[in-house]
Amino acid sequence: MGPTVGVVAFQGAWREHRNTLESLGASVRLLRRPEDLEGVLGVVLPGGESTVIGRFLEQSGLAPALRASLEERTALLATCAGAILACREVEGSPPQGRLGLVPARAVRNAYGGQGESFEGDLPWEGGDSLRGIFIRAPRFEDLGEGTRVLARHRGEPVAFLWNRCLLCAFHPELGEDLRVHRRFLDLCPA
Repeated sequence: MGPTVGVVAFQGAWREHRNTLESLGASVRLLRRPEDLEGVLGVVLPGGESTVIGRFLEQSGLAPALRASLEERTALLATCAGAILACREVEGSPPQGRLGLVPARAVRNAYGGQGESFEGDLPWEGGDSLRGIFIRAPRFEDLGEGTRVLARHRGEPVAFLWNRCLLCAFHPELGEDLRVHRRFLDLCPA
């Protein structure tokens, strides 16, 4: 049995993350209240609508509990809207519910709106490409010290690591490639 991980389950693609992680042997807990974090070694902050997810994080009290857990030792996989909430700086987004932990700047909807959604092959660490699904995706700028880019699209970083945090501008949970989720599970403390 793999590690126990939590998926923030207010809105967005949380079901797809849960299904992918369970297929890899992880025990998945849905996170909706601070007490749901007990014993969790990794957290997934899914894509969806960052303003809506941020509001729920604040109203539920989960935002400060998540911040504390992530600062201590919990791993994080944040995709699209979740990545926006994880970044220290955000252009075009209210601060409500933001975790603000990762030294990077996110620009909301930088790859276009819903109608400009696209898929593309991304060179992934280790050489092989990974299919990225971009839906109102953010752009990452001003990556801070200690960040390591894992994938780029047209020269711009779209996936990177910082400490135990893995941020993706795209939606790995909507594709069939499991490398992003495997990498996240490897970040979870033993």
